[in-house]
Amino acid sequence: MATLFLDDGLLAVARQAAGKIVSDVIEEIDNYTTTAVERAVLRLLGVEGVDAEGIPRVNVIVDDLLKRGVLGGGAARWLANAHLAMGVPVGEVGRRAVNIEIDLLAIPPANGEKLRDRLLDLAAGGLAAIDKTREKRWELLSRLGKSSEPLRYVIVATGNIREDVVQARAAARQGADVIAVIRHTAQSLLDFVPADGSIDGVGGTIANRQNFRIMRRALDEISEEQGRYIFLTNYCSGLCMPEIAVLGALERLDIMLNDSMYGIIFRDINMVRTFIDQHFSRSILAYSGIIINTGEDNYLTTADAFEEAHTVLASQFINEQFALRSGLKPWQIGLGHAFEISPQVEDSFLYELAQAQLIRQIFPESPVKYMPPTKHMSGNIFQANVQDALFNAVSVMTGQSVHLLGMTTEAVHTPHLQDRYLSLINTDYVFRALKHLGEEIEFVPGGRIEQRARKVLSDAVNMLEEIAELGLAKAISAAMFADISRAPDGGKGLPGVIRKGEDYCNPFMQLLHNGRERL
Repeated sequence: MATLFLDDGLLAVARQAAGKIVSDVIEEIDNYTTTAVERAVLRLLGVEGVDAEGIPRVNVIVDDLLKRGVLGGGAARWLANAHLAMGVPVGEVGRRAVNIEIDLLAIPPANGEKLRDRLLDLAAGGLAAIDKTREKRWELLSRLGKSSEPLRYVIVATGNIREDVVQARAAARQGADVIAVIRHTAQSLLDFVPADGSIDGVGGTIANRQNFRIMRRALDEISEEQGRYIFLTNYCSGLCMPEIAVLGALERLDIMLNDSMYGIIFRDINMVRTFIDQHFSRSILAYSGIIINTGEDNYLTTADAFEEAHTVLASQFINEQFALRSGLKPWQIGLGHAFEISPQVEDSFLYELAQAQLIRQIFPESPVKYMPPTKHMSGNIFQANVQDALFNAVSVMTGQSVHLLGMTTEAVHTPHLQDRYLSLINTDYVFRALKHLGEEIEFVPGGRIEQRARKVLSDAVNMLEEIAELGLAKAISAAMFADISRAPDGGKGLPGVIRKGEDYCNPFMQLLHNGRERL
């Protein structure tokens, strides 16, 4: 492929600055847990179901421990202690605790060493359940294979999981490789996961374990029919980010949207809460073999794509470092980018090509998710078709990994089946016609494309160095990303941030990051 001449020294400086930014954040959050992390731990230990009022048992237990001032020790400790004393599974302990048949705090504490060993055994059992889904994915991929990149990513958004299945099957038969199920509107702001049986959503479908399972089963069937693996995507963000990561891992989702700052900037979720939740959620996703998609493409919906292009790259460097610290491998770090430069800008195609090539070249092992034009779509479907064709051309020329299909009816309505079909025809034509163009061209040394790429990189490095000096929290407060300001002590979910006690225990983090050493 054609390559840009980039300054390796600048790339090293960028990663060094991003590394310091992330290290400072992790040092700060290491002393805290959240209610969402503790609920996710209980789900992995086998606590499921709801109480008589339909409230998830994990919420009931964690809220009670928080109210009684003992959550700082970790929810797992209390349930494991009762499990040892009663000799019943942790899930049954949870049921009895919720039904007020037992008082977790009234059970005499077990021997410390014995309790630690049992916690690690229980955690190993929880991870073993994820092992099975990960191994199943590799078996299917090995046997069925997948389409060549860029993978065609299509959204379904009916609000009902059964209808989503119908549309997903149709899209896969028409050539889609990745099916993304849009989540129920504002579910990211719910501090609980809606119970299984919640089928209908507004503006999207409820994300819960049952609905994940329904879509996964349907896509497995269509994968066998089509002779290629069809990937499933959903959202791992918001106030229940760690829990959704666990459910996605258990039900074999393949890609999950998971960004280090999206919830802070676009959903006004407290930044400390978000950083803690994303660290644990990414640790689970790393272990499960799930690919994350970050959300830099969203910055360009509120900020100018030409003037603020460097903020996208700076965020990608930061997201990469957060991901690596959580255990994700480069092939799991799907960074986000979007074709959002105004079509009124002269040479907009060249500038877009420069940005896409720059990102692809800096992160060669990462499956970049390339998003279509949305901000400057007017409802003119003929103009939209041309814009999407240019977007398709940039994607195939620069070797993007995951390509979210543009829709001619963007800004008109939620896509119909025929809209996706027409988009797939457009994409297939451009991908086929330009398949090897990237191998046949070179960028003019010092030309417009290379100059643009160098400027974006230089500006991103300057921004990262400034943030490394200032601190990420202050940078976000100063609206350095997406032109949106958030306060460190503001936002939703702050009461769910808990300082860890000296006896704090999260056995899953112990196993994932340190192996089976003593807690």
